[in-house]
Amino acid sequence: MTVFRLTTRLRALSLAAIPALVGAALVGATLFAASGAAAAATRYPLTVTNCGQPLTFAQAPKRAVSIGQSSTEILLSLGLADRLVGTAVWFGPVLKPFEAVNAKIKRLADNDPSFEAVVGQAPDLVTAQYEWHIGPNGSVGKREQFAALGVPAYVSPADCVEKDNSGSGDGVRKRLFTMDLIYQEIRELAQIFDVADRGEELITTLRAREAAAIKAVAGKGKDRAVVFWFSSKDVKGDAFVAGRNGAPAYILSALGARNVIDTNEEWPLVGWEGIAAANPAVIVIATMDRRRFPADDVEVKRAFLASDPVASRLEAVRHNRVVLMNAQSMNPSIRTIDGLEALAAGLAAIEPGQ
Repeated sequence: MTVFRLTTRLRALSLAAIPALVGAALVGATLFAASGAAAAATRYPLTVTNCGQPLTFAQAPKRAVSIGQSSTEILLSLGLADRLVGTAVWFGPVLKPFEAVNAKIKRLADNDPSFEAVVGQAPDLVTAQYEWHIGPNGSVGKREQFAALGVPAYVSPADCVEKDNSGSGDGVRKRLFTMDLIYQEIRELAQIFDVADRGEELITTLRAREAAAIKAVAGKGKDRAVVFWFSSKDVKGDAFVAGRNGAPAYILSALGARNVIDTNEEWPLVGWEGIAAANPAVIVIATMDRRRFPADDVEVKRAFLASDPVASRLEAVRHNRVVLMNAQSMNPSIRTIDGLEALAAGLAAIEPGQ
């Protein structure tokens, strides 16, 4: 199968799946509403334990700054655009349904904002996708710095539960990530903002999509060996690939495939000789607008795979089994379900016997 045919089939499968996925989500939301199990209104003062730290809220936040694209998209998905006074750290465009409202929110930086830029918005809540932005060695600031100004700082549980971020890399994950950590984040933020019903509806929709994607590819993962290539500091150097416990590992586990990388590091740097030794049957490469490294560009990745004497011999490259996936889907985020759907479609598109 040519790259063109594989890409065409992927698009067709994705488009064909939309009505079923939306239908499943609507059924789930309807059942939730029909059950009468409306989520309780938030009672203030509210204290939430986040990453081992108690955060107390006297009322629902009115001015929030979100550091991390997933943090922003969760708040937008909860209908809280009017509470956002600043965002930062973007890998690509916002989810399409939120393009108009997001355009009105001040972008403090495409990457790491300064502490002064964040507090300059007079926030009463700061949310972060990663501890490396707000944490013990936060590049933006420490929790204590925000607390000294009376500003609670909420970090995604997906980046601190059973994960050690004390090293110089992207952290070491001690157990397999699951979407339950994202659902926890949605539920806690919805409670903080007193929109618990919206949180439950969003979780119901995501769970329905998750189940539909897994069902659509049941048995087609066939223990296929897969590697996720995020980027590289040097195109011809070692590659940042997904470790065995992050969001890509969750996707592989859900679809019955397996990771060729066996390390607890979130995004270890691995040489192509090592990847070639594992000979993955499928390569998933990240797409993004960020240009921090040359290999952030998907076309640079494609050119490397086609021309490098080692990478070009990989089974996945020779058979054109390369799946494109949004970078945010490869990180624990609200978009990880998009990644699950993308790889499900990619596995389904592989010809029998290939």
